[in-house]
Amino acid sequence: MRSMMGAWIFVTGLVVLGISPALSQETSNDRYIGYYYPAPEEVETYCARVPNLPNMDKRRRIGFIIGIRQGMNEKPFESSYSVFAKGEDSTKLIIVARRDGYLSTIYRARALLADLTTSARTTPIFEESGAAENLTFLDLLTLLGFETITVSDGDKFSHQFQLQLDYDSDCQQDDQKQNLNQ
Repeated sequence: MRSMMGAWIFVTGLVVLGISPALSQETSNDRYIGYYYPAPEEVETYCARVPNLPNMDKRRRIGFIIGIRQGMNEKPFESSYSVFAKGEDSTKLIIVARRDGYLSTIYRARALLADLTTSARTTPIFEESGAAENLTFLDLLTLLGFETITVSDGDKFSHQFQLQLDYDSDCQQDDQKQNLNQ
């Protein structure tokens, strides 16, 4: 108990001094840290290969989440994770494990995204793109106007993706760095 109190005083002191431990600039304004998930260990930029669809709004993103939930509820077993959207315009997709040990590493989080990609490729939106086999779940989220996705074990691990359009300057700079490293 005494060590917990000491840690709390230390962290509070850092915050008072303006030092924010374990929070990057991207996550410092994330009000869901500490409520739905811990601070992400890493914030990754994903450069989507598709633009946002026209007329995507909060209502349509919520409808997408409802569709995911309905699909999960039709299975004969309880889902291992919860999916929901947050933010003023519901542009933040959050996936949190509902049982211990699930989604506790980046590899498990990426495996879930790969599974979700397989499902996404059968959706009408992807089928109409003409390149469904080359797109990912993160591309689908970009089509729908999501800006971030956070995957968490609901305990100690979380990873966040910032979804950028391929023509954004951040993505072009990343592409240039990758070309130099090849």
